[in-house]
Amino acid sequence: MTALEFNYALQTNTKVLKPFAMRLTKNYDDANDLIQDTLVKAFLNKDKYADGTNLKAWLFTIMKNTFITNYQRMMRRNTIIDTSDNLHFINSTESIVQNDAYSNFANEDINKALDKLDETYKVPFEMYFKGYKYHEIAEKVAIPIGTVKNRIHLARKELKDRLKIYGDSETI
Repeated sequence: MTALEFNYALQTNTKVLKPFAMRLTKNYDDANDLIQDTLVKAFLNKDKYADGTNLKAWLFTIMKNTFITNYQRMMRRNTIIDTSDNLHFINSTESIVQNDAYSNFANEDINKALDKLDETYKVPFEMYFKGYKYHEIAEKVAIPIGTVKNRIHLARKELKDRLKIYGDSETI
């Protein structure tokens, strides 16, 4: 892909980035800055883009990673250091006590929902969750790769329905 073609492809995908940037930053100006940073990074790293792959997904990944990096940088900048003799970090995580009750309840509910899944969906889903690739699951279970993808999709959908009490369950 020539530089001109790449620039044109970036321009055509710019409008698609806006809603994602707004969802991440929740601020119009910050979203525009994030889009600009994303496009600059994409342009500077155009040699790392492989022709024929999904440019939109590549841009979304750059945007997400840029947002995370900027957020972490901002959090480090906001760390207040006490200049007294002890030199403690005021917002240090050492003094935070976390209540694990909610996460324990959630884990129990997730395990119960997994147990209720039909074995035909449960096995591929658990293998995928453990890190197996689609083709590896297809080989082990001896079914076509399309069936593996479908069963994992249906398992996610069923788990999402059963766990909707926990709000936004898009990460399942």
